[in-house]
Amino acid sequence: MPMTRKQEQKAPKRKEDYPEIMTVTQVAEYFQISEMTTYKLVQEGTIPAFKIGRHWRVKRDDLDLFIDKLKKGERI
Repeated sequence: MPMTRKQEQKAPKRKEDYPEIMTVTQVAEYFQISEMTTYKLVQEGTIPAFKIGRHWRVKRDDLDLFIDKLKKGERI
C-alpha cells in the first residue's frame, strides 16, 4: 500500500535527499534536533557554517565531517 502524503512527510530522508548547502531548518531536520539548538550550535561555531547576508548556511560535507569527529570522540 502506498504511503499517504502525511506519512511521506514524516518518513526520514536519505542523506542524498538534502541539498549540498543547507539552511538551519534543514540541518535541524538532518540531525533531528530543534531549530533553536541548531542556531545555538551554529552561532557558537560548534557546527561549521557561514552567513549569506543574514542567513546561515551549512555545507552537507561539513556536517558529515562534524559527525565523524563526534563519532571519534573528539571534543568540539
